Amino acid sequence: MFELFKTIDFDPFILSFKLASVVTLILFLVSLPLSWYLSQSKSKIKPVLEAITALPIVLPPSVLGFYILYALSQNSPIGAFFDEYFGIKLVFNFTGLVIASCIYSLPFMVQPLQSGFESINKNMLEASYISGKNKLVTLLRVALPNIKPSLLTALIVTFAHTVGEFGVVLMVGGSIPNETKVASVAIYEMVEIMDYKSAHVYSAIMITISFLVLLGVYIFNGKQNTKFNRL
Repeated sequence: MFELFKTIDFDPFILSFKLASVVTLILFLVSLPLSWYLSQSKSKIKPVLEAITALPIVLPPSVLGFYILYALSQNSPIGAFFDEYFGIKLVFNFTGLVIASCIYSLPFMVQPLQSGFESINKNMLEASYISGKNKLVTLLRVALPNIKPSLLTALIVTFAHTVGEFGVVLMVGGSIPNETKVASVAIYEMVEIMDYKSAHVYSAIMITISFLVLLGVYIFNGKQNTKFNRL
């Protein structure tokens, strides 16, 4: 088994972590104002936005991947526009993986942040507004520092979920070495050619990473809850 580790190509793991890092950063910037709005809004369209945001959780990856592939292909207005004016192809490359993964992992960033914002004492927010702070300052300096467990959960779970993606990234990106061949796709190909030894090692690495990530989240949240109860 240890000899097998020496022959492992770690490029798919590196690509998976690169993809997860980029997606997590983009989704944090996008989801922060969105989750704040959803947590504070009483608009009638709020349930509609929440349903749209949560849709990737319940949709089969093949369905979501198909429509993303169709929307980004050169036969679609979006794909044709980027290809004609910018020379950018949005499918079967890293750019396409980022776009697809952002859509697929969106609820894993939005929902924890929204729950965290909704749990904040409203008096704290009102005090911030009364003292003259606008909504942006209140969000960044008052609300965000008070939802550390939710923030950490959103960041880490989004990262881990992106690392483990398979169906959507396979449909949109295919399996191009050093471009779209992430770890989950590499495991799938090993199983297809019945290279079970390598598949076992790759899968064991993925399980270990996922476990350590979740363990870190639970330990941190447990410490935060203990600190809060002491106060």
